[in-house]
Amino acid sequence: MHTILRSTIIAISAVATLGLSAYQAQASEVNVYSARKENLIKPLLERFTEQTGIEVNLLTGNGDALLMRLQNEGRNTPADLFLTVDAGNLHRAATAGVFQPLSATVTEQVPSNLVGVDNSWVGLSLRARPIFYAADRVDPSTLTGYESLTDSHWHKNVCIRSSDNIYNQSLTAALIAHWGQEKTETWAQGLVANLAKPPVGGDRDQIKAVAAGVCDLAVANTYYLGIMEGSDDPAEREAASKVKIFWPNQDEQGTHINVSGIGLTKHAKNKAAAEQLIRFLLSSDAQQWYAATNNEYPAVSSVTWSERLQNWGTFKMDELPMVVLGENNAEAVKLMNRAGWR
Repeated sequence: MHTILRSTIIAISAVATLGLSAYQAQASEVNVYSARKENLIKPLLERFTEQTGIEVNLLTGNGDALLMRLQNEGRNTPADLFLTVDAGNLHRAATAGVFQPLSATVTEQVPSNLVGVDNSWVGLSLRARPIFYAADRVDPSTLTGYESLTDSHWHKNVCIRSSDNIYNQSLTAALIAHWGQEKTETWAQGLVANLAKPPVGGDRDQIKAVAAGVCDLAVANTYYLGIMEGSDDPAEREAASKVKIFWPNQDEQGTHINVSGIGLTKHAKNKAAAEQLIRFLLSSDAQQWYAATNNEYPAVSSVTWSERLQNWGTFKMDELPMVVLGENNAEAVKLMNRAGWR
């Protein structure tokens, strides 16, 4: 009898130990789906693992494809976190129901305008979308804000990428919030009338067009200039040296900014470790590295900017809640189409 009882206790203990080991193995990893390239995030994840012992499994890919994968996988997804760029994309993920609320202790680390509805996501870094101008051909005192892009003085002299680009959709969505639909649509029509070339190519192509004399003004995200300034390609560095940044609307709402952000998936199996990783990404050291590597601005306002960002100058940022960019996206797209922005 005692032998049977002792055997039973040993068996129960073994099962309990096995269960605890399985739990610890599960809790010692975090699975991340990332729309950012591996080299822009992996070194930080490796540093997190060194400090905590928590392994991070990273899957990178196209943001839309990763979102669709999350939806298709449902409760069977291995993903604990989804990292993507632009508030419009974060809004799509939130409305698709792939996120669960983050703890308040996570989201309180950044300004409230960089947090999704119901704490569904939190910003990790900021990107500004100002006006770039030809340093040798444009007097910046002739510019005031995004309205300047429609001035007759710049007829056939503005470069910008297409309307299907989420960055331009978010810029237009922000202007709708500030100006209303009527004024924004008039602005979009004036912008189209001033285009120097069809709105094709990426942001770097628009900056290169200014450097080549195709246009005198362009709209692009600042981090592309940073990429060009630090490029191994002498032609890119030369093109970057020929343009300067004008910070629009400094006497009004400020220059449009957007965000890269991260959310906890609805079916995350490693929630505590996942939130620990987000807290790490929002720490001062991680923010400095992350922002400097991506040539973006820290989401945590107390973190010092990199030397390159400081060289571009300080400016007033638009403090519009990032969620508005997603909420106004559909109207922005329709407005851009009506204006003939292709």
